[in-house]
Amino acid sequence: MRILLVEDDEKIASFILGGLRQSGFAVDHAANGPDGLHLAATEPYCVAIIDVMLPGLDGLQVIEELRRRKIMTPIIILSAKRSVEDRVRGLETGGDDYLSKPFSFAELLARVQALIRRSTSASEPTRLTVGELSMNLLTREVSRGETAVQLQPREFALLEYFMRNPGKVLSKTMIMEHVWDYHFDPQTNLVDVLVCRLRNKIDRDYDRKMLHTLRGVGYVLKE
Repeated sequence: MRILLVEDDEKIASFILGGLRQSGFAVDHAANGPDGLHLAATEPYCVAIIDVMLPGLDGLQVIEELRRRKIMTPIIILSAKRSVEDRVRGLETGGDDYLSKPFSFAELLARVQALIRRSTSASEPTRLTVGELSMNLLTREVSRGETAVQLQPREFALLEYFMRNPGKVLSKTMIMEHVWDYHFDPQTNLVDVLVCRLRNKIDRDYDRKMLHTLRGVGYVLKE
């Protein structure tokens, strides 16, 4: 699942980005209103987290423009303003939740997960299934057949990517940009190591292998 963060404060952005990525989310970051609006209008996100005080366009202007364009991505508003009037204004503008600074990451994560549950219940499945593999996107539980599979956040994000694209060959570049959020460095073996770890967990004890390597091309998850 991919989240958009629009926050100009470097320390707060680093704090949120680190926490979300450790929790298994892919995250795009914009440090100003115009860039945030562009990303939110052109990329699909499960949730957007938008600060109010932004350079270029403030957060409420970004949200107002997104709603005007009928882009209904769930939005959490971040703000140092704590009054009831400010919260009401943010929600009336089109925000789905409002979190005042300072805040704990645990609370932000809980609100993100709540918005995902709310939005996916009507529009997107909360469980992915490919052959014997099953993934619950809300509880983050994975199993192959009747056997539970314990995954680290990066492994979960990679398997989710494969399970959303069964039978499709995913290149190292695609995986790097989706799971790590940066462009592929041909000198790194991060993708190979992560795929190897995932393969050991979902295929090692089974005669029928699901995760396959296409030399020089990429990887594919088959039923």
